[in-house]
Amino acid sequence: MFRVLFTLCLVYSVAFIFGNSLQVGDVSSDRSEQVRQLINQVLGFVGLGPVSLHFVRKLAHFAEFMIMGFWFMLCLRVYTRHYIRHISWPLFLGLTTAAVDETIQMFVKGRGSSLKDVWIDFSGFVTGLFVALCLLMFVQMCWILYKHRNDDKPRPRVKQPPMDEIAPVEEEESDQWQEWEDSTQEDEDYGTHLRY
Repeated sequence: MFRVLFTLCLVYSVAFIFGNSLQVGDVSSDRSEQVRQLINQVLGFVGLGPVSLHFVRKLAHFAEFMIMGFWFMLCLRVYTRHYIRHISWPLFLGLTTAAVDETIQMFVKGRGSSLKDVWIDFSGFVTGLFVALCLLMFVQMCWILYKHRNDDKPRPRVKQPPMDEIAPVEEEESDQWQEWEDSTQEDEDYGTHLRY
């Protein structure tokens, strides 16, 4: 179930990123302006200054790739237990997705690509990976603590019987030992007989 859920979330986040890149310049600018106005209204309540349209657009790049990186790390975890060992795969694919995203914008009317945007996208992706990794480590630590929650409790003592109640060694064992010695002595005698 988690494999299907996390994979669908990852695919949707990649489709969302490419869908935004395919929007023409005027539509993308209008959406960014609406988001800027909303952010400025929220910041006005806490007494912070307004933000520029350029800042909002770069923040959008960072945020959408951060979400993608978050889902990518969770996907990696549900497909393999050794997700730290295979961390190079999401890093490579995150950088590739950022480069493809900026390449798409080169062919869209009113849009342009920038190497700086590639690094902003990739830094957002790495941030999302790190947040998901911290979450996974926290969940794993909680699971370990839950499994070993009773380890620190004192164990009940097992009552030892008094020394005089311990059963003595039975004579059968000593008889078996004597039989073994007799059989080895016979083997040695037989070997001596063959030698002479």
